[in-house]
Parts: sequence; C-alpha cells; structure tokens
Amino acid sequence: MSMNHESNGEDMGGPVRRQFFRRRKTCPFSGENALAIDYKDVRLLGRFVSERGKIIPSRISAVSMKKQRELTVAIKRARFLALMPFVTD
Repeated sequence: MSMNHESNGEDMGGPVRRQFFRRRKTCPFSGENALAIDYKDVRLLGRFVSERGKIIPSRISAVSMKKQRELTVAIKRARFLALMPFVTD
C-alpha cells in the first residue's frame, strides 16, 4: 500500500493548510544609518542579551554573521570591564 499523499491534508479529509510566510529580517548594523557596535554602549548591547544574561543567537536577532561576531566580542569586553553582568539572578 502506497503512502503517497499530498502534505496539505486535502486527501485525508482535513483542513487545507496555508504555507507560513515569514518576512525576512534585516540586520540592524548594516546599511545606511546603521547602529555602531561599541562595547561602551551598554543600552544597545543589552538589547542583544537575554534576561538571564545570555547572548541572543543571530537567527533570532537577525544580525548578520560578521556583525554577530563583532557584537559578541563587544558584549564579552563589556562584561570583562564590569559594564555588564555575566549573569543575572
């Protein structure tokens, strides 16, 4: 018996599912009027750190790979200089 059926659920008698469309996020650090990554700008760096103090991955924050590396270095530098906490309770 062949299990060759479509993925939209029509032949199974279920509802028709629409394909989920996600708008492509853009990097906030590239392009015109882009923000500059600076280890002294704690308010900006705090946007890319979770409430527990972990660095948010680029797939969630939509930061490009190159800028994610710069951001990580800036956050770690700010932590080392005690401008930002390593963890929060």
